[in-house]
Amino acid sequence: FVPLLDWPAVRDPAQKCKSGPVDLVFLIDSSRSVRPHEFETMRKFMIDILDTLDIGPNTTRVGVVQYSSQVRSEFSLKTHSNLDAMVKGINQIIPLAQGTMTGLAIKYMMNMAFSAEEGDRPKVPNVAVIVTDGRPQDRVAEVAAEARDKGIEIYAVGVARADMTSLRAMASPPFEDHVFLVESFDLIHQFGLQFQDKLCGVDLCLETAHGCEHICESSPSSFHCLCLPGYTLNNDGKTCAAIDLSVDLCAEGKHDCQQICISAPGVFTCDCNKGFKLNKDKKTCTNVDMCNTVEHGCEHQCVSTPGSFYCVCPEGQLLQDDGKSCGTCKSANIDLVLLIDGSKSVRPQNFELVKKFVNQVVDSLDISAHGTRVGLVQYSSRVRTEFPLNMYHSADEIKAAVMKVDYMEKGTMTGLALKHMLENSFSEAEGARPTSRNIPRIGLVFTDGRSQDDITEYAKKAKEAGITMYAVGVGKAVEDELREIASEPVEKHFYYTTDFTAISTIAENLKLNVCPEESQGEIEVKDPCACESLVEFQQATMSSLEQLTQKHILFKHLQHKKGGNDDALLTSEQNHLLNVISLKLKTRFNTKLIFCRVK
Repeated sequence: FVPLLDWPAVRDPAQKCKSGPVDLVFLIDSSRSVRPHEFETMRKFMIDILDTLDIGPNTTRVGVVQYSSQVRSEFSLKTHSNLDAMVKGINQIIPLAQGTMTGLAIKYMMNMAFSAEEGDRPKVPNVAVIVTDGRPQDRVAEVAAEARDKGIEIYAVGVARADMTSLRAMASPPFEDHVFLVESFDLIHQFGLQFQDKLCGVDLCLETAHGCEHICESSPSSFHCLCLPGYTLNNDGKTCAAIDLSVDLCAEGKHDCQQICISAPGVFTCDCNKGFKLNKDKKTCTNVDMCNTVEHGCEHQCVSTPGSFYCVCPEGQLLQDDGKSCGTCKSANIDLVLLIDGSKSVRPQNFELVKKFVNQVVDSLDISAHGTRVGLVQYSSRVRTEFPLNMYHSADEIKAAVMKVDYMEKGTMTGLALKHMLENSFSEAEGARPTSRNIPRIGLVFTDGRSQDDITEYAKKAKEAGITMYAVGVGKAVEDELREIASEPVEKHFYYTTDFTAISTIAENLKLNVCPEESQGEIEVKDPCACESLVEFQQATMSSLEQLTQKHILFKHLQHKKGGNDDALLTSEQNHLLNVISLKLKTRFNTKLIFCRVK
């Protein structure tokens, strides 16, 4: 977090930034939580920054992308070559006013906005400024890390309700230079001042009489002097003196390394212990706050330890199996029915992407007869069960069946599909487990257009029947219909993207974990005195005895090969322990037999 009190004064607008060529993309949040007057402030914020830059095809190029539940490029890096045209383009932006799919937007920025087709130049720095006012509805850490790995420098600007953990997950290190949080949109211009200072800072080594005898190295608003190999910096911090190459400076203590000194003929270098990092002075060390230096991905809080970190959750929540996310319970086993739109508007090539989407969801689940069960229904002008909940009991079987599904084409009767799901797919005849077993029932509707029949009645009835409903829309899907299908809170059960190629991102972010009140799935309880139970118990007991015997024989054999005395193979204590364990196993089995006879 960067304080907003001591930032530099406003740069003279006439003084254009001379930082060299830069490809700059603004990624702006236009979700419904951004009020109209706040969006106008965001326009002015972008224009004020552009006004200080040296705009041109060979200097600074700028693109603008807005996002909510979908992503839209307002203009690319190659669209405008002068400031006036960019300002006009910014003033013509119409907010999308939907959700907050920040991860989807970063992926678009990385793959499209910074592509050669959109005007990105090779060997020119890529800089992105992300402005958001809320918590993302999808995951950002992984895709942001991928963008940074591709060389994109990311500034994350949060306003009001923005989540600091998400901002840090998006931004480039060091966070003190790339993460900004302001209380309101009225203060967002203060980031503009800081950003201009970073982008347009003066190189003091080039533009001042620095006085360094050998090497001058610039840093923001400062510089320091270095010496060539074989020389050391004098106390004046500028001149250099030759080093006696025969001397081991580390051994003689002629160094100022705080922790580790590494010697070479006549010179030394400093290093740090694990969990510490070398400071810019190349001598002192600082304890590494791993939470600030790696993409930890902790949903709630990251706690640093020397050289590592771990995630913690707020009181009342549990850390999930991924070690990062939090929930009120661990992932549950579920009965899941997917309704996929097979209407004519989907088109054959996109239907194949839908099938891959289904299999991506399946890959995230623990499929088994007593774990999670999956059923698939396709609908168009009619409804067809591709396979019910009780047909397949492994992920591989389900995925193979999905890829064999034939595309129906024709209309979009989403209401009819919801009715079929409620009355048939979640029946015990098709494999749904009785509600008394407390297995959560989940329905997922995937559609690309407006329904040709009414969805209200059966969307409501499905939720009243205790089915948790997810709605995934693409292309021309109608947001109001998706919201009507989705369970509360709608923002966690409703997903949308503009085209089919991005649905894999939704599958990655889709969380179908529902917490049952008591059970985490079916547990088959057997009668301990049933014949098969006794046989099973006897076999386990005999197996344990056999393992003990084999270990005893093997130990004898090894000792004999070494020339040991058989009579001294085991000490009296070891023999006694072996006998005690064997006796306990036999007694355990006999006790159970007596218990069952009495019963």
